[in-house]
Amino acid sequence: MTTETMNCSTMSDRQSHILIATPLGKGGMGGIDRIMDEVRAIDERNPQKGVSLSFGVTRGQGSIVLSPLYLCMFLIRMLSLKAFGRVDVLHINLSSHGSARRKMIVARCASLLKIPYVIHLHGSRFRQFWNESPPSIAHGISRMFKDAARIVVLGNVWKSFVSGKVPGIEDKVVIIPNATPAPTLRPVPAEDGALRILFLGRVGARKGVPQLIEGLSMIAGRTGWRAIIAGDGEIEESRREIERLGLADRVSLPGWVGPADVAELLSRSDVLVLPSFDENLPMSVIEGMAASLAVIATPVGAVEDIITDGETGLLVPVGDAKAIAVALQRLLDEPELRGRLGQNARKLHAERLEIKAYFDRLVDLWTSLIRQ
Repeated sequence: MTTETMNCSTMSDRQSHILIATPLGKGGMGGIDRIMDEVRAIDERNPQKGVSLSFGVTRGQGSIVLSPLYLCMFLIRMLSLKAFGRVDVLHINLSSHGSARRKMIVARCASLLKIPYVIHLHGSRFRQFWNESPPSIAHGISRMFKDAARIVVLGNVWKSFVSGKVPGIEDKVVIIPNATPAPTLRPVPAEDGALRILFLGRVGARKGVPQLIEGLSMIAGRTGWRAIIAGDGEIEESRREIERLGLADRVSLPGWVGPADVAELLSRSDVLVLPSFDENLPMSVIEGMAASLAVIATPVGAVEDIITDGETGLLVPVGDAKAIAVALQRLLDEPELRGRLGQNARKLHAERLEIKAYFDRLVDLWTSLIRQ
């Protein structure tokens, strides 16, 4: 056996250790924490041969005041794992503002420890944050991306943005869209035949909730529909506006709902609406597609990578309440269209947005870096 063959055999037998930096940790409400929880669950159910995953928290679920403590604990853990040869790749989940500042520290420490790291960009407001940052922060972000072994983005618009900000890194940028499991509950038809409209997300201006409420008021004269606006945020303000517009008997706001309740809501809905002003690639849209709902969304972030207007959903202009009303009216009047959009969306989810395929792509990415 040649030396080269022996080295390859040794590498294939060796356990590869991946450390994943998440903001809030297990059970966190954020989209990336939910995805990483799914990654953790898949790995626990079916551990990958030769790959060991561990997770660390960089921000924590408590008060932001405690975030420096969580960050220090993460850095100490990373140093300890490096000392014992138990970290080969660091996977950094990155958003904007405080997340970016913390992750710049994490990335710099990883570079000093000679740990190759992957940047996984998921923040919807990262473009504005980077463009508006003072020179010192903007330079730190550029260096973090330049020193990364790979950069994961959620769609083509983000690949173009990142590559344009840091020339020379395009070959390191990989598109891996967000993903969700297939639904665990079967669709439940409405007993009264009403069109059931669902919003999932943070209730407020950025997600276009004021425009959604205004759009619903424009179809108030039509019978045969009701809506649920679920999520945390500006609940009382939205409830007052709903009452002012005379929609309280048709539009409910349950507040934040957990995973089990989300699954139940999806199974008992026909349309998902997310008229956001900015996004990266929203989880609620992917969940709606998985549940065969007709999706109405705005063409922001990487949404257009998965929603083709008239085929896998309906796209409406940002901030346009009338367009939302027209789209809802269309789905009320055309049940065949509603069914076709839902079926096409479910098919696309199975082909491109299912969580097990997502997990496999991440494992392939990590192991490819270790083999280099």
